[in-house]
Amino acid sequence: MSKRDFYEVLGVERGADPKDIKKAYRRLAQKYHPDRNPGDDTSAEKFREVSEAYEVLTDSEKRAAYDQFGHAGVDGQGGGGFGGAGAGGFSDIFGDVFGDIFGGGGGGRRNPNAPQRGSDLRYNLELDLESAVAGTSVDIRVPRHVECERCDGDGAEPGSSKETCPTCHGHGQVRMQQGFFAVQQTCPTCHGSGQHIKVPCHKCHGEGRVRETRTLSVKIPAGVDSGDRIRLNGEGEAGVNGGPPGDLYVQVAIKPHHIFEREGRHLQCEVPINFIDAALGGELEVPTLDGRVKLKIPAETQTGKLFRLRGKGVKPVRGGPAGDLLCRVVIETPVKLSDEQKDLLRQFQDSLGGANSQHSPKKSSFFDGVKKFFEDMKI
Repeated sequence: MSKRDFYEVLGVERGADPKDIKKAYRRLAQKYHPDRNPGDDTSAEKFREVSEAYEVLTDSEKRAAYDQFGHAGVDGQGGGGFGGAGAGGFSDIFGDVFGDIFGGGGGGRRNPNAPQRGSDLRYNLELDLESAVAGTSVDIRVPRHVECERCDGDGAEPGSSKETCPTCHGHGQVRMQQGFFAVQQTCPTCHGSGQHIKVPCHKCHGEGRVRETRTLSVKIPAGVDSGDRIRLNGEGEAGVNGGPPGDLYVQVAIKPHHIFEREGRHLQCEVPINFIDAALGGELEVPTLDGRVKLKIPAETQTGKLFRLRGKGVKPVRGGPAGDLLCRVVIETPVKLSDEQKDLLRQFQDSLGGANSQHSPKKSSFFDGVKKFFEDMKI
């Protein structure tokens, strides 16, 4: 039975470039693959036919011979011999074309013996507000992998050496044939390094790195806030194959404070005062991170009033002026009053004249609004 024209088999023009030929082959190979058409001899034959056409038309020398002499120019050069273990077998072709799907295929594999940078590490550090604002130094204990001192990171016992992996012959990958599929995977013997250690280091067991916990002193700059990160160069995991170590990132989180709340460079706090000081005015001592300062309370101060103490906040770690301290006044109602004190308050209440809005303008305004609200509802 005469063979069909290879260009006709793949459905491409004679001048088609390799990309179009590969695209056509992928489409037809997926359509006729025996695993998708079990027991279908016609599909199996078509699959063999498109694979043969692809093998010839993607080889520049074979394609030139085919274009000049037809099938006679490629017979005996691999164009009809599919199914063997040679480089021209259609299993190799299928693996090259579909390798990006099934994990095989050539191109772009990283050299397993090339130096690799170590991984970065993260350490979560909680600080109290005072330390974060003023700056401090803290000691932290960080578990990490470091280069093995016994073998200098080589993985082999001193006095011994590495040899080419007998399983993958130094490639770091092995090719597994599964029916029509050729799948490439990491060598199980050398784990991708391409080398075999005959006598592993007694300390690191051939890994080249050991786990240890190291104490580091970290300088915390003044003004850090939650979410800030401090990088310690070279204090991460050790590199592989002589690669540089990674970095350590110290992630800062500020603990809640019992007095102050921080908002960027500003601080806030609540200052409770009794209603006598609020009504008559006075002078109070309020806390700051630098110590106590005196705060003047004017007469007739209402609850919620904000007093700003400039420069008593936080100086930002990235520069700029210090923030302010905002003191919010909260008027405290007296508790646990004696009978005499209660009587005095009643007398004081009577002296205000009951509904006199002069002494309670907010209260009078509120109830006037309530009265108008209900009157509007009746209309």
